[in-house]
Amino acid sequence: MWSLLRSLVALAMLSAFVPAHDARAADASAAEVQGVISSQIDAFKHEDGPKAFSFAAPELHLVFPNSDIFMQMVRQGYPAVYSARQFQFGPFDVQGTFFKQQVEITAADGTAWTALYTLSRQPDGSLKINGCQLVKRPGVGA
Repeated sequence: MWSLLRSLVALAMLSAFVPAHDARAADASAAEVQGVISSQIDAFKHEDGPKAFSFAAPELHLVFPNSDIFMQMVRQGYPAVYSARQFQFGPFDVQGTFFKQQVEITAADGTAWTALYTLSRQPDGSLKINGCQLVKRPGVGA
């Protein structure tokens, strides 16, 4: 009887720590996601195509077979990200196996954008960028 009671108390005590552990995991994931995005934006700033491309998910490597093609796509399709003057992180969310991060960007020309990044954990444990949706913020910037 006492053994069962001790087991139930131990289980109750352990379950009390689960939400805190999940919160810490989410915080660690947010910091890791933000690190990946910051590193890629820094690689764009320094014209380092291979490094910028290294943060892209394998699916993007199938669409863009090398870093030169990838960088050309980013320059043309995502100029605000490519030439970000400054950026700051907004809301972060975990949805299933995907991490979603909002980034407020001021482009080199002063226009303001919101970038919505999606990342996923890879089999080797790394995080890679699956995509980025860029939306101009109305009434802000040129």
